[in-house]
Amino acid sequence: MDIRVVIFEDNSLLRDSMYQLINGSPGLTCAGAFSNCEDIVFNIKKTDPHVVLMDIQMPGKDGIEGVKIIKKHFPDIKIIMQTVVEDGEKIFASICSGASGYLLKNTTPARLLQAIVEANEGGAPMTPAVARKVLEKFRRQSPALSGELNDLSIREKEILEYLVEGMSYKMIASSCKISIDTVRFHIGNIYEKLHVSSKSEAVAKALRRDMI
Repeated sequence: MDIRVVIFEDNSLLRDSMYQLINGSPGLTCAGAFSNCEDIVFNIKKTDPHVVLMDIQMPGKDGIEGVKIIKKHFPDIKIIMQTVVEDGEKIFASICSGASGYLLKNTTPARLLQAIVEANEGGAPMTPAVARKVLEKFRRQSPALSGELNDLSIREKEILEYLVEGMSYKMIASSCKISIDTVRFHIGNIYEKLHVSSKSEAVAKALRRDMI
């Protein structure tokens, strides 16, 4: 069965190009493309996607609000945020709201398609630059992060540090002497653990107690 993808993007040229890219790719179907999140619950019910590509900056309800709404009503849907800038605050807010991944809009078409598949399989597609922003934000919130990440295994901490250094999945796989698929598995676990500790009131509590 094809992976069903829905796009929320206010730039019509970019929205149309992603629509055509996805529909022209084996194993993927773009079930809908929308310019805003005003009717997001209706649109999601109508299109029934597995993965959503969400622009973070849109008129009216922005992408972060869109993520919150989707996760409230459709918690199993995977959401990949897209933006033109590496805004640490918005990246962090997206993760806390339940985003599954975060890519810059200059990501290559091939990488975008790969990210859709990764997210659908439970991965956490993030460019190294975005991963660094996430960790920088966590470190500002919790100075003890670099000392001990209680919820992460030794291997996960090692991979996390490699991400912060800007290493690609391929480079991490080579350094750890594991496969790229195993790297993706560990990154998915890392992302899930950070995300779980960042929900609602738990994030403030965890940060105050240096739990992450």
